[in-house]
Amino acid sequence: MDEARLSPHEQRVLAEIEADLNADDRLARRMAGRRPAPGLPRLRGHGGKGAAALAAVTLTLLVLAVATSAPALIWAFAAAWVATLVLLLRAVARWTRHRAVGGPRDH
Repeated sequence: MDEARLSPHEQRVLAEIEADLNADDRLARRMAGRRPAPGLPRLRGHGGKGAAALAAVTLTLLVLAVATSAPALIWAFAAAWVATLVLLLRAVARWTRHRAVGGPRDH
């Protein structure tokens, strides 16, 4: 595939845009906050919907575990509860980070 070249005018405009973006401290803070932690996989998708679904599963497992007293259901509830708490804590951390840097607020 042939390499596309920019005209001198396009290069100048691109340099001006880059300079403007580099000068915006608020944008730099927002972009820095969106980087995943090194070594940790970043989960993508609908975190709020996933947490709500997992919370519903956790509640169902709690009801079944209390009704039957089955050890397998109790352990399944415990695992689902921990996973639900982790998702909720991540959501709260993401929400507070966005508020701190003036990012978009989910209503």
